[in-house]
Amino acid sequence: MKKPKFIIQDSHKKIRLRGRWKRPRGLHSKMRLKRRGRRKSVSVGYRTAKKERGLYKGLKVVYIDSMKRLKNIDSKKEGIIISNKTGLKKKIEILKEAERGGIGVINMEVKKFLKNVEELLKGKEEKKKEKEKEKVKKKEEKEKTAKKKEEEKTLEKKIEKSEEDVKKEEKQERDKVLTKKED
Repeated sequence: MKKPKFIIQDSHKKIRLRGRWKRPRGLHSKMRLKRRGRRKSVSVGYRTAKKERGLYKGLKVVYIDSMKRLKNIDSKKEGIIISNKTGLKKKIEILKEAERGGIGVINMEVKKFLKNVEELLKGKEEKKKEKEKEKVKKKEEKEKTAKKKEEEKTLEKKIEKSEEDVKKEEKQERDKVLTKKED
């Protein structure tokens, strides 16, 4: 039996009321009075059969958060919902194992999810490689600047030494001149 969509009274008039159910309580409410041409109200007659209660497309719902629980599942009678608490790595493992075993996953499309995750991981790897390259470039630049500074310091020292040498040579020449005069 197909159930009608149970929606709150006058939900077509107010956007904030859409998509939910609340029992009509108004004194003059036509929906509460079950008048012809009004929306259907929740009642006992719409309940699902006992065999179908709690099932999703004929499968019993089982919540999974680890590989241990996945091993005990009958793929013909049970479908799985992966818990939100599980991390990405475990989700990928569980989904791949479920795909191999032919187990139905209720809360996501397996192939689409795995494809998106692969793209995400590739993007992360590329970003990581780019960051590493940038770090290497920065290190090289630092080393180059450090070498330039060292070279400049050595040049300054040489210049200072050469100035000292020039002074010494001048002094020696003076001394020679002075000693020659004395002779």
